Amino acid sequence: MKVGIIFGGPSREREISFAGGRTVYDNLDKALFEAVPVFVDSLGNFILLDWQYIYKGTIRDFYPPVEALPETEHGLQIYMESLGELSIAEQDAIIAKAGKRLMPHEFKQHFEFAFLALHGPYGEDGSIQGLLEWYHIPYSGSGILPSAIGIDKAAQKEMLKQHGFPAPDYSTIQYSDWSDKTKRGRIFEQLVEKLGLPLVLKAPHQGSSIGVSIIKENDFALFEAGVERSFFTKTIQKSQWLALGEEQQVASMRQLVDIREGIGMPVLLQDGTILYHPEELLKHINETFSKPDTDSITLTNIEHEQQILVEAFIKGKEFSCIVVQDESGKALALPPTEIVKGSEVFDYRSKYLPGLSRKITPINLPTEQIQEIRQACSKLYKNFGFNVYARLDGFITESGEIFLNDPNTTSGMLPSSFFFHQAAEIGLNPSQFLTYIIRTSVAERLKSGKDTVKLTRLLQQLDGAIRDEQAHRQDKVRVGVIMGGYSSERHISVESGRNIYEKLSSSTKYEPLPIFLTGSNESHRLYTIPVNIMLKDNADDIKEKIQYFEQGGKPHPVLAQIIEEAESITRKYTGRSLQEPQRITYAQLKNLVDAVFIALHGRPGEDGALQTELEKLHIPYNGSGIRSSRITINKYETNEILAKHGVPVAKHQMAFKEDWLNDKEAFFQSIEAEFLYPFIAKPADDGCSSAVKKIKNRRELEAFSTLMFRELEELDTECARTLSLGFKEEFPNKGGFLVETLISRNGAKHFLEVTGGLLTKYGADGTVDYEVFEASEALAEGEVLSLEEKFLAGEGQNITPARYAADPERRQKISDKVKEDLRRVAQILQIEGYARIDAFVRILENDEVETIIIEVNSLPGMTPATCIFHQTAINGYKPYDFINRILQFGIERNRMKVMQ
Repeated sequence: MKVGIIFGGPSREREISFAGGRTVYDNLDKALFEAVPVFVDSLGNFILLDWQYIYKGTIRDFYPPVEALPETEHGLQIYMESLGELSIAEQDAIIAKAGKRLMPHEFKQHFEFAFLALHGPYGEDGSIQGLLEWYHIPYSGSGILPSAIGIDKAAQKEMLKQHGFPAPDYSTIQYSDWSDKTKRGRIFEQLVEKLGLPLVLKAPHQGSSIGVSIIKENDFALFEAGVERSFFTKTIQKSQWLALGEEQQVASMRQLVDIREGIGMPVLLQDGTILYHPEELLKHINETFSKPDTDSITLTNIEHEQQILVEAFIKGKEFSCIVVQDESGKALALPPTEIVKGSEVFDYRSKYLPGLSRKITPINLPTEQIQEIRQACSKLYKNFGFNVYARLDGFITESGEIFLNDPNTTSGMLPSSFFFHQAAEIGLNPSQFLTYIIRTSVAERLKSGKDTVKLTRLLQQLDGAIRDEQAHRQDKVRVGVIMGGYSSERHISVESGRNIYEKLSSSTKYEPLPIFLTGSNESHRLYTIPVNIMLKDNADDIKEKIQYFEQGGKPHPVLAQIIEEAESITRKYTGRSLQEPQRITYAQLKNLVDAVFIALHGRPGEDGALQTELEKLHIPYNGSGIRSSRITINKYETNEILAKHGVPVAKHQMAFKEDWLNDKEAFFQSIEAEFLYPFIAKPADDGCSSAVKKIKNRRELEAFSTLMFRELEELDTECARTLSLGFKEEFPNKGGFLVETLISRNGAKHFLEVTGGLLTKYGADGTVDYEVFEASEALAEGEVLSLEEKFLAGEGQNITPARYAADPERRQKISDKVKEDLRRVAQILQIEGYARIDAFVRILENDEVETIIIEVNSLPGMTPATCIFHQTAINGYKPYDFINRILQFGIERNRMKVMQ
C-alpha cells in the first residue's frame, strides 16, 4: 500500500511534525507499505519531497534552500514566510529545489492512504481531513468534526461541562479588549478575583505547550508578559533594549522570532506595516530606538490568537493517556503516564529532549484511581466522537478529582512520544503500532459509507499482507542492539539504540532484539528487554525497571489487565506476548543473535572492552576493532598519534586530579603557563558534548576542576552556576581532563566547524576502502555545540554539505581536500565500519585548506536527528541502507577472521 505521510505544515509545531513525519517514514513496515513523503511548507504548499531531505535535522536546514536565502548579517535563521510576498512562479522555483509541487487532485496518483503527522491549525482542526475527504483519500485518525473540537481549547471547556466532566474555572481574554491598554489592569484584577492564583494562560489553538504560562504571584508585569506570550505579541522597552550589547540584542532577536519560544515572523507593526525578515526587524528596532520620542515598540505576529484561555490552576499529578479502539470499535485506554517535570510547565524542551522529564507508566496511584482515569478518558473519547486514537491530558488532585483537558487528535510521533511509549505497554513496537493505526483508520473511513468497494478491497489486501508477514518472521537475521551503559552519555545511547532497533524492526531482513547494558568497567551486566521497557523515557528508567523485576517484582495489575483487554490487537500485529527482562551472559548472547549492533557511546562501547568479549565468541559487531577503539576513545592519545603523523590538532595537555590534590595553585599555574584564556576543557574519554566547556578565566577553571575531581555524585551548585550548566546537565567525575587551545580563525578568510562521516567496505584484495561523506557545517548558538543542538529535533542547525565557498566548483574542490584529510585520519587510526570525525576548517587566501581535527567517534550517535544521516542521504543511503551496510561489514569481517 502506498502511504503518503503528510508532515511539516504552517503551524508553530512544524519542527515536531517534521521529525514525527520522519519517524513514520522510517518505521512503516517495509513488507506492507511504501512510504511517500509529502512535506507541507509554511505557506501551505504540498511538496512530493525528495527523500534525502527527510533526514535533515530541521526544516530550516533545507527549506528554503540556501540559494533562495537573502544575505543575513547575523546568521538569523528563517522559514519560507520570511521571504515576503512570493509569486506562484517564485514559490515553484523554491519548491523545485526540494521536490515537486503536488496539487491535491494529484494525490491519488501518488498514494492510496494519507498518514497525518501534521500538528496544530490546518493539521488537527479538520482542514486537511476535509480536503482528503473531498478527494476520496482515506486518512489516519479522527474525522472532521472531532478534529475541529480537538483543536479549540475554549470550545472543549464548554463541551466538557455539557458532558458532565469536571473542568477548572476559566475565562477568556479577547484580543480587542487587550489592545486597549487602559483595560489591562482591570482584566487582571477580575481574573484574580474570579479564578484566584496561580493563573494558567494558554493559546487556545496551539499544542506542545507553546504559548503557555503560569502566573503564581499577584504581579501585573508578569501577567502582562504571559498574556503577550499567549497572544504572540511582544512589547520591547527602549531602556531594556539599549542596555543590551549588540551580541545580546542578536540573541534576544533569535528568541523573539523563534516560532516556539517567541512570537515568530512575519510581524505587524502598530502602523500596519508588515516586516518579514528578522534582519529587517532588527534594523527597524534599532532605527526606531535611535529616535528620542519612542519608549517602546509593540510587535504582533500576523497569525496571532484572537482570544486566550485563562484557567484556574489545578494542583495535582499531571498525566497523559492514549486511547485507541479495537476492531469492534470499542475504546481502549492505554496505561496513563505520569509526567514528572523539572519545571512548572511541561514545556517544549521537557517534552522532546530525552532525560529532562520523566514519564512513569502507569501513573503512580492506587489501582482504582488509575482505572478511574482510564474510564474517564474512554468516556471523553466516545463523547467527543474521536476515531482510531487520541491523546488525552489531564490532572488528578489529592482528593481524587480528575480534570481532563486538551484532547489531541494527533499525538507527537517522536520515538520518545507517549504515542509509542504507551503502545509498547501492550507489546506493540512503533512499526506495529503504525500498522495498527493505518488498518484501523481504513476500517473507520469505511463506516462513512463512502468508497466502500475500494476501501473493502484495501482492507482485505492489508489483512492478507499482515498474515503473510507473520508467517515469515523466523526467516530474518537476528541482531542484538546493545544500548544504555553507565556513562553521562547513556541517555543518548538509548536514543541511538532505539533508533537502530526501529529501523531494523520495520525491515524485511532483520529481527532486532533490544539489549540493555549496565554495571561497571569491571563487570558488564547484559539484559534482554521487552519493547515496553526499551521505550521507557531514559536509561535510568530502564535500569530501574530491570531492577524491579530482578527483585521479584510483577507486572502492574493495571498493565496486566490492559494487556488482556488488548489481546486481539497484540495477537494480530505481533503474534507474541510481552516478556520480562532477562539477565544474560555473553555466551548466552551468542545463542540469541546472529550479529550485534553496539549503540553505546563513550565507555563502555567505544573503548574496545565490549569488542574483546564479542570477538572471543566470534560474534559479528559494528564499528572499529579492539585496537582502534582503544585509541580513539582517548582524545589525548588520538591527538598524540595524529600529531606524530603531521595531522594538525589543537595544542593539548592532560590535567590530573593527583596534581590538583597536591597543590591547587601550582596545578592552575601550570595550565595557565601553557594555555591562554579562553581555552577548552573536556573529559578525555566522553563524547556527546559532555562537559565540553570554554574556560574564560581562573574562576571557571577552578569550578571545572572542582566538579571534574569531586568525591561525591552531587554537583557543587556554585560551580555549576559559574559554568552555566543547563537544567539536569550531567557532569562526569574523572581522574583527569583534557585542556586544548581554542581553535580560532587565525587570519583565515573562511573558518567553520564541520563533522564528517565515513563508511568502510572491503576491496577485492581484502583491504579496507573508505567512503567519506560530504561533511556537515555545525552552527552553535552558544560557545560550544550543545546536547540539544546535536540531538533534539528542531534545535541547532547543520548545513550539509558544508558551505566552504559560494562558488560550487571551488566549494567542491575544498570539500574534496577536507574529505582526503578525514580519510587519512581514518587510515592512521585504522578505523573500520563507520565513524564521525569532528574538525575545524581554515580556508586561507589562496584556497589552501587546513583541517584541524577535534575528535574521532568510532561509534557516532545514531539518533534520528543526527547529521550523519544527512550526509549518507547525499550518497544515496537511507538510514536503513546505511545501517545494513554497517552490519554487513561487521559480518564479513567476522567471517574473514573465522576463516583465518
